[in-house]
Amino acid sequence: MRGRFIDQAKLFSYISPEARVPEQRPLRRIRDLVREVLKQLSWSLGRLYACEGRPSVPPEQLLSALLLQVFYGIRSKRQLIEQLNYNLLFRWFVGLSPDDP
Repeated sequence: MRGRFIDQAKLFSYISPEARVPEQRPLRRIRDLVREVLKQLSWSLGRLYACEGRPSVPPEQLLSALLLQVFYGIRSKRQLIEQLNYNLLFRWFVGLSPDDP
């Protein structure tokens, strides 16, 4: 029996991006290593930012995104941002949820 195509997006998703990334994916181990290193650098990175003003994008996310740019040969920041907009694997690696802008 043929299934029906329903052209309507679901409002809520109960599957996390973490569950969608296979365990054997090399990017999983790289992400764990990157997070460990960035956790050690967190205090040093925090000292570079002012205490007042608008909150910035966390430097851990920026550095993770730059690593993806190198790993996947993305040629420009514009293309990287475009990938971060719709590529769930990139969003997962950087630490963005599907709902984050």
